[in-house]
Amino acid sequence: MKYRRLGKTKLEISVVGIGTWQYGGEWGRVFTQAEVDAIIDAGRTAGINMVDTAECYGDHLSEQLVGRAIHRDRDNWVVATKFGHKFTGLFERDQRWGAREVQESLEASLKALDVDYVDLYQFHSGDNEMFNNDELWTMLNKQVKAGKVKHLGISVSQSCQDDQTKAAGKVGAEVIQVIYNRLERSPEEFVIPSCKEQDLGVLARVPLASGFLSGKYKKGARFESTDTRSRREPEQIDRMLDEVERIRKEEVPAGVDMASWALAWCLKNPAISCVIPGCKDPAQVRSNAAATEIAIVA
Repeated sequence: MKYRRLGKTKLEISVVGIGTWQYGGEWGRVFTQAEVDAIIDAGRTAGINMVDTAECYGDHLSEQLVGRAIHRDRDNWVVATKFGHKFTGLFERDQRWGAREVQESLEASLKALDVDYVDLYQFHSGDNEMFNNDELWTMLNKQVKAGKVKHLGISVSQSCQDDQTKAAGKVGAEVIQVIYNRLERSPEEFVIPSCKEQDLGVLARVPLASGFLSGKYKKGARFESTDTRSRREPEQIDRMLDEVERIRKEEVPAGVDMASWALAWCLKNPAISCVIPGCKDPAQVRSNAAATEIAIVA
């Protein structure tokens, strides 16, 4: 495993982390504690020390599963979670952006994770109206001073990513989480250069483009209604898979696993602190960790 500094936080984190949205039950599968324990243990063995979750991945369900899995060596992990949404059902959320609501959500996250503090607490894909709330950020910075949060971050939505990255210093955020992969390169235009200028850590979420860059799917693939990818129009899916096939033929070296290559492609950019792919079993954790062995990762 390789490690990079998470911007001005000075945390040294593994360049591959563990994303945990699927543990909230919205990917067509219910995960047991034993299954999550095995996934986290595979991460330990591979040298992974970063895990990213959220209060709305289930009603704090993912946090509970993660918290139990890391309990015996919590201090070895960089634990990131998020705020702004309350899970009310499959793919349904209530917006919770008020300062008091977020403080209550933080306390619930600490309880679910069974920790005294979180290393990174992130504004989760809210719009600029929700973001520009001085009362919210004043409260959050008080939580930093109190030691319940070590560092603040912003998990930016694509429509607001430039504005919120630019404002990171003003609100005390030190990390930006952004959708970045071989199919989605818009962060290269402003977000990544701005993060370099501000010395912000960068977490690349959806690095496998929701599985499209895994190499598993061919043109004509369709997804069950319970799968988030089913929200895309069939024509859009086919265009994406055509592009994936072109990338596979022209860019991925022969004999190299496409998913590992896609993670390595993100990490060839030294501004990316860590990629956070989802992991459904220990084998996927090991495969993701193997991305660091591909030559393009410095």
